[in-house]
Amino acid sequence: MQGCPDFQATGRWTRRALVRAGFGGVLGLGLPSLLRAAEARRTDLKPRAKHVIFLHQFGGPSHLDTFDMKPDAPSGIRGEFAPIATNQPGLRVSEHLPRFATVIDRFAQVRSVHHRMRNHNSATYYSLTGHAPPLDDIRLRDTQELYPAYGSTVSRLRPSDDPAIPSFISFPHVLRDGSVTPGQHASFLGKAFDPFFVGQDPNGSNFRLPELSLPSSLPTARLDDRRGLQRMIDRQADLLEWSEAARGLDAFYSRALTMLSSPAVKRAFDLSSEPARLRDEYGRTTYGQSCLLARRLVEAGVRFVTVYYSSAIGGPVNGGWDTHGENFKTLKNRLLPITDRTVPTLIRDMQARGLLEETLIVWMGEFGRSPKVTNTKLFGPNGRDHWPDCYTVLFAGGGTVPGAIYGSSDRIGGHPATDPVTPDDIAATMFWALGIDPATEVVDTLGRPLPIAAGKPIEAIFG
Repeated sequence: MQGCPDFQATGRWTRRALVRAGFGGVLGLGLPSLLRAAEARRTDLKPRAKHVIFLHQFGGPSHLDTFDMKPDAPSGIRGEFAPIATNQPGLRVSEHLPRFATVIDRFAQVRSVHHRMRNHNSATYYSLTGHAPPLDDIRLRDTQELYPAYGSTVSRLRPSDDPAIPSFISFPHVLRDGSVTPGQHASFLGKAFDPFFVGQDPNGSNFRLPELSLPSSLPTARLDDRRGLQRMIDRQADLLEWSEAARGLDAFYSRALTMLSSPAVKRAFDLSSEPARLRDEYGRTTYGQSCLLARRLVEAGVRFVTVYYSSAIGGPVNGGWDTHGENFKTLKNRLLPITDRTVPTLIRDMQARGLLEETLIVWMGEFGRSPKVTNTKLFGPNGRDHWPDCYTVLFAGGGTVPGAIYGSSDRIGGHPATDPVTPDDIAATMFWALGIDPATEVVDTLGRPLPIAAGKPIEAIFG
């Protein structure tokens, strides 16, 4: 091993060398085992992320038709798409993700995520909070007994450095499957830690924030008039739903006051200042411009940004990833082209600006899709059903090892084969990456101390 820069003087392989070893592994070990072995020997691993961009794919993306393809499985499982080579040797992705294929080596993949929630509201709550709901029911409703969103917890425990900068911003949708999906706000932490929610389309020609738009006749000196500010905000007809729910609460108006007087916040939301070429690269879609806005907010100092792909689980035009029928047609014609344009551009843009190393980007849905391709009268042909038993979550930046793969699925993508992971572990990973101990406790409305995460961080994907 002499002369090999990736074999340290101590006789241990570095983590990046293990990743580059590929799927065949080194010394007969598979890559997940290598990552686990490397982690067991590390004592100097420190969290490095300052921000998180959480990209939530409502509806549940098919892992089998994107990043964990099974081309050797029977035809009723492998589906219609062919795998293509990527810039990471030995790794393949869907033929409908050609741009993703050029940046997949900058992601760490966790391919063994699983849980038991089969309904969207319960599974999505789990994916937004890292805590399993008390029941798996599409009728799950928000209550003060349920846990807060990740960003609310971060806002409570590690707020933005500048008090004029919101700690947690979410946009541009409120998730609903029949009723509003729980897990999108601060719950028992209190309204002060709700997200600053933006319900307008960043791709709209008149995109603006009513909360940040002061009448030209209002002198700056009057900003310290709290009651005047309240009346001014209340008069705005397009005040957003969650802001209305917080109306009359001192914490909300205090936050509005600081933001109204912050030039940095106003600049961050001015997408018109971006070059047209870059906006085109992101894609002139709601999702594309939302991801561009997420980058600008991180630049401004926002700690946690959540971008929701859609407000609905599915649908022919602007719906999400719930592909019970025409899975391949919907992925090919709409979902994958948008994703393939936007997410790789975000990664390249963040890296070019020196933001990727300090920002953890997480791409995930509430579950995956079934290995078996279904044909039903209710949903139509060529569909895949809900599948929480095994799916893939992507991480990039924030100190993760580029190209790492942790865990694996079985030969048909139905269940974890190695290193099973739960949403509890995903939550712990995000908190740990930000330097927040996942065992930290918060107090609910009954005065009970509750840990912010019940899982363990996947430290093996960091280096």
